[in-house]
Amino acid sequence: QVQLVESGGGLVQAGGSLRLSCAASGRTFSSYAMGWFRQAPGKEREFVASISWSGGSTYYADSVKGRFTISRDNAKNTVFLQMNRLKPEDTAVYYCAAGRNKFGSSRQRDFHSWGQGTQFTVSS
Repeated sequence: QVQLVESGGGLVQAGGSLRLSCAASGRTFSSYAMGWFRQAPGKEREFVASISWSGGSTYYADSVKGRFTISRDNAKNTVFLQMNRLKPEDTAVYYCAAGRNKFGSSRQRDFHSWGQGTQFTVSS
């Protein structure tokens, strides 16, 4: 089992930047992909970005492509989500998740362990 703890949420103005972090413990971090998902009030949880075990492959939702960057530091068991040019519609609870295998995916069923989430609000 993998334990995940997100950090870095808060309040930022539209157009600003923020970086989320997710620290993992349990299984060998470099043995699985990682992902970020978000859930806005009244909406279903949706895919944001994912990264393969090595960091060599990344995947993004169309809504964040070109603005968000996912990365990982396997030596520190941490995955990051750098968010730039933020919009009010990016406001949500952001969750990191550990993949069932080494390859990134946009499907929630391909992830088996989830963090508690971190709230992030973009003001207009």
